[in-house]
Amino acid sequence: MLSPVTRRFRFARRRAWMLVAAAVLAACGGTIRPPRARLTPKQIMIRSQPSIVQIRVFGVDGPAIGTGFAVAPDGRIATNLHVIDGALEAVVQLHDGTEYPVEFVVATDPAHDLAILRIPKRDVPALPLGDSDGVSPGDPVFAIGNPLGAGWTISDGLISAIRPVADGLTMLQISAPISRGSSGGPLLNVYGEVVGVATMVSSEGQNLNFGMPINYLKPLLARDDGESFETFAARSRARAEAGRRAAPRIERQVPDHPLSVLDGCSDEDIRRVAAEIIAAIEKGAPIYNGTCSQIRDPDERARARADGRCVPGDHEVCYRIYEGTALRLDHDLPQDCRGVRAALGDGLLRARTLDSYTEKAWAMRDAFDGLLAVIEKKLRR
Repeated sequence: MLSPVTRRFRFARRRAWMLVAAAVLAACGGTIRPPRARLTPKQIMIRSQPSIVQIRVFGVDGPAIGTGFAVAPDGRIATNLHVIDGALEAVVQLHDGTEYPVEFVVATDPAHDLAILRIPKRDVPALPLGDSDGVSPGDPVFAIGNPLGAGWTISDGLISAIRPVADGLTMLQISAPISRGSSGGPLLNVYGEVVGVATMVSSEGQNLNFGMPINYLKPLLARDDGESFETFAARSRARAEAGRRAAPRIERQVPDHPLSVLDGCSDEDIRRVAAEIIAAIEKGAPIYNGTCSQIRDPDERARARADGRCVPGDHEVCYRIYEGTALRLDHDLPQDCRGVRAALGDGLLRARTLDSYTEKAWAMRDAFDGLLAVIEKKLRR
């Protein structure tokens, strides 16, 4: 047993070492931080809900609903740019039911589909922002949103993958389910920090959802070069109308896959992929081109156009057919068939970055043609 004198000596020595360590940290500019506490889903929901808002927009195509979240106590709200693009009016509803008009668009980032709005309400608690560069596949993630305007919900899942889509654009693929109306909502880690913004939702597949990394949003917080919502609305409507009139220039980008992209896929899997892609093209291409493209005789085709018998192509329907096929295959194929699933996912993500359904349809066609080419190469061996 230690004597009282010995115990006092050891305590004093331990305290001295702690003071020395603190002094060294202070000299180096460091701080002693307690470990962050992991939160339960219930705690995350309770803490985050007062900061999350519903965004209702009224545009030329009718009403729509999105989600946003406070990023500063001065009324700044973050969301997806596509939530407000083309809107005639936008209203933000807080958790307590009070409503405020969007009076200012502080900053936008079209390349990453992000926007920061301002409402005439102060002291809305801001959500803490995490570091999306620090997330990894397998990390838990929570999505809070307002699906279909039916009320606030929380869903949990994992970071499934971190997908580079294009130069300067990487997206988070998550397994947490997201429904329409939740675009622009926060994706949170186990500490209640925002690591992403819910951006893309699959229309037919399950658990195939995407988010924009939160680090893309942070530079917008330092900007204040925006405009009134009225000015933004007028410009975005004019831009949308110009986009409808202008025919997009298509640049084919068919991937040149190595045979290893088929590794892990059984022969049955490969046959199914080829069959479903071919079926989608055979169904979607005529819809894309319209009825007159199916008339081989040029004179008859000219008469059909003159008589008004031609049905114009519907590029959106074609894209939806391609999108649905890719989502279904991505969902149904086994995990070991990861190369094909990744190729389909890359096509979906590339389509997501494009503006028109014409471009989106061709992006999916590029993904399909790349897979058909490598399957044909394998069959020839």
